[in-house]
Amino acid sequence: MTPLDDLAFFQRLARAGSLTATARELGLSLSAVSKRLQRLEARLGVSLAARTTRRLTLTAEGERYLARGGAILDDLTELEETLGDHRAELSGPLRINATFGFGRRHVAPLLSAFRARHPRLEASLELTNFPLGLADQGIDIGIRVGEPPDSRLVARRILASRRVLCAAPGYVATMPPLREPGDLARHACLVLREIASDYAVWRFERREAPGEERAVKVTGPMASNDGEVIRGLARDGQGIALRSWWDVHEDLAAGRLVELLPGWQGVRADFHAVYDRRRHVPLRIRAFIAYLEQEMPGRVPAQDVLSQARQGESPP
Repeated sequence: MTPLDDLAFFQRLARAGSLTATARELGLSLSAVSKRLQRLEARLGVSLAARTTRRLTLTAEGERYLARGGAILDDLTELEETLGDHRAELSGPLRINATFGFGRRHVAPLLSAFRARHPRLEASLELTNFPLGLADQGIDIGIRVGEPPDSRLVARRILASRRVLCAAPGYVATMPPLREPGDLARHACLVLREIASDYAVWRFERREAPGEERAVKVTGPMASNDGEVIRGLARDGQGIALRSWWDVHEDLAAGRLVELLPGWQGVRADFHAVYDRRRHVPLRIRAFIAYLEQEMPGRVPAQDVLSQARQGESPP
């Protein structure tokens, strides 16, 4: 094995987080992976990681080897990508993290289509309720709602979206008056329970004065920790939901749900593809983000078109 092979092996080991996971990814036995790490440490004369079969923790020397070695591998990748036709041949690992609902419905199909164009890629999509850390989890691209608070991340918007207040026509026909956000206290609100709380806080902006915001605490007789369940409950007429445009636009267009409070709109919930800020970003990462920017808007129609058409249809 060459030093570059060792660097690539250790990078994969650090990303996998354990000897067992690395063995599974490489199709090797656990003992083979363990012995290769031992040989690498013997060659370097330092301990790179404390490990068990379930967990691997890098030493200070291991962190340095990973950081400097990763930069060397990135430089080599950049060199190869600039040579002739190699620019068109994307290869290597591409690990992406997204939320369950958006990831299933939109990211997974696009990743599949992208992988079909570039069969040398090793693509992985990790779906979670909450975002994974990029560096510590070995994630190349995170799909996030809203601007990332971490300045070390680069964010590229792949979809413009807002949250939409909506309910089924059957509920709208018999509901109490709803003229401004404070009236929601008298309504059955379908709460997405992402944290341990008896209520949710819904935020709105006045359409004619985008800087004017209103936050309202809402409760209701039904709740769930899954957005798809909340959308189903709303369609069943169980109450009012505040959902992202990408999730309910088809129901709104088909009349299964009706947009409420035309004078107010939910706060922005744009989707961004984020990645670590570094000197050289591998072409496979840049190419997939560009593909998301190009294809994602075609999967979800612009929100303003349907919303503006419905502004005159205010419920009682």
